[in-house]
Amino acid sequence: MSYLFTSESVSEGHPDKVADQISDALIDNFLAFDPQSKVACETLVTTGQVFLAGEVKSKAYLDVQTIARDVIKKIGYTKSEYMFEANSCGVLSAIHEQSADINQGVDKKKKEEQGAGDQGMMFGYATNETDDYMPLALDLAHKILIELAAIRRENKQIKYLRPDAKSQVTLEYDDNNVPVRIDAIVVSTQHDDFDAEAKMLAKIKSDIVSILIPRVKTKYKKFAHLFNDKIQYHINPTGKFVIGGPHGDSGLTGRKIIVDTYGGKGAHGGGAFSGKDPSKVDRSAAYATRHIAKNLVAAGVCSEVLVQVSYAIGVAKPMGIYVNTYGTAKVKMNDGEISKMVEAIFDMRPYFIEQRLKLRNPIYSETAAYGHMGRKNEVVTKTFTLPDGKQKKVKVELFTWEKLDYVAKVKAAFKIK
Repeated sequence: MSYLFTSESVSEGHPDKVADQISDALIDNFLAFDPQSKVACETLVTTGQVFLAGEVKSKAYLDVQTIARDVIKKIGYTKSEYMFEANSCGVLSAIHEQSADINQGVDKKKKEEQGAGDQGMMFGYATNETDDYMPLALDLAHKILIELAAIRRENKQIKYLRPDAKSQVTLEYDDNNVPVRIDAIVVSTQHDDFDAEAKMLAKIKSDIVSILIPRVKTKYKKFAHLFNDKIQYHINPTGKFVIGGPHGDSGLTGRKIIVDTYGGKGAHGGGAFSGKDPSKVDRSAAYATRHIAKNLVAAGVCSEVLVQVSYAIGVAKPMGIYVNTYGTAKVKMNDGEISKMVEAIFDMRPYFIEQRLKLRNPIYSETAAYGHMGRKNEVVTKTFTLPDGKQKKVKVELFTWEKLDYVAKVKAAFKIK
């Protein structure tokens, strides 16, 4: 029996994503000047205001106001008519020292005994559905908004776009869980008030379908056949969308956790990522389980897999590791046996996750929009500035959890040729 499955994404200008990006910019700046920083920071954005709150243990002193304004400027909130603008918005900070009670459970005399920064369970997922081992619906939803933002910045083909936007993609799957059709695409984009409402909506729909979608299609040679004239398009279905961003809706760090992960596929432990340093296993263990899942699928252990790990606060060794291959295992082992093999291959103690994935580096700003998973692993040089004007250049490797560096080890362990 065929079925429909839907995933959504939101743009970098969405209020919740503005908050995520500010929180992760703070993380990066703290880690750039003190790699051992412990940070948990939340951001709230609303009309003309940014509120920062959280706990920090760090040797670094930062100008958090400038960091927040720089993020807002980069996103594109640079006009007063947006009612939320980089240079004029208020930035209030209530960041304070981290609780010593929490810190004593994390910091240990022996680094390898570093405890988990919190209790909880984290999930990683991978599927061979796409080249980046991500679910296609979410991948499409992200790509739609990445291209929309590129078009906005180019300011050539479409000149009325504003930063806030959302997308949603519904796919039809056949009995073999293979995507066979794009049923519907929803795009809601903020825009200038440039004409009568009916004319504006007609123009926006025409531009999205004739300019944006063909650009997205070029990214999917394998799935180009899914783009046809039978797709249902819902473009700004509620009508005009002039009032948007933090003026239209308040935004808060950590409210887009399904957009950040797998679009509803697999599972989620409930913990957000942005604003947390890697001692918080909500973040680091979610990356580590994605790394495991991707390498298992790439090695040929299975076609699809969900990996769960769980922790107790202050305890290094995980409470347990669970693997579900959804009946797609290609090795003569049950899921319980596969999980035992995973436990032997990947050391899931927090310190070893941090070392394996190089997580004590300023690599988090890039994760804060368009998903933390399925992204490009690359080396870049980033520049950070202290309040006294001194700059520091840091060469970092982004999205280390997307590397297929354990495929050979996994194949050897499972005796796959």
